[in-house]
Amino acid sequence: MEVELTAANFDREVLSSDVPVIVDFWAEWCMPCKMVAPVLQELAGAYAGKLKVGKVNVDDQAELAARYSIVSIPTLLLFKGGEQVGQQVGAAPRPKIEQLIKPHL
Repeated sequence: MEVELTAANFDREVLSSDVPVIVDFWAEWCMPCKMVAPVLQELAGAYAGKLKVGKVNVDDQAELAARYSIVSIPTLLLFKGGEQVGQQVGAAPRPKIEQLIKPHL
C-alpha cells in the first residue's frame, strides 16, 4: 500500500506507524524518481502488512522536504518506531532498497 504524505498526515502515517515506513521524496519532473516508483510499488505489495510505502511530492510539500533536509531526489528515508533508521539518496535497484529495509522488518 502506498500513501500520499502531506504535512497534515505525516506524523500519523509515518512517525506513529506500527510498521516500518519507507518515504519516497520525489517530484513529477524527476526522471530517476520515475524509475524508483515501480520498485516501491513492488515492495509495497511484497511486504504488505510489514512495510508501509509513503510518497512526498517535494513540489507540493516543501516544508516536509526542508524538515528532513532533502536536497536531492529521489531520496528514500526509512522510519521505524518514529525514528529515521535509514536513507538512500538517488535511484537504486530493488536489491539495494531491500538491503535498506530488511533489517528493520
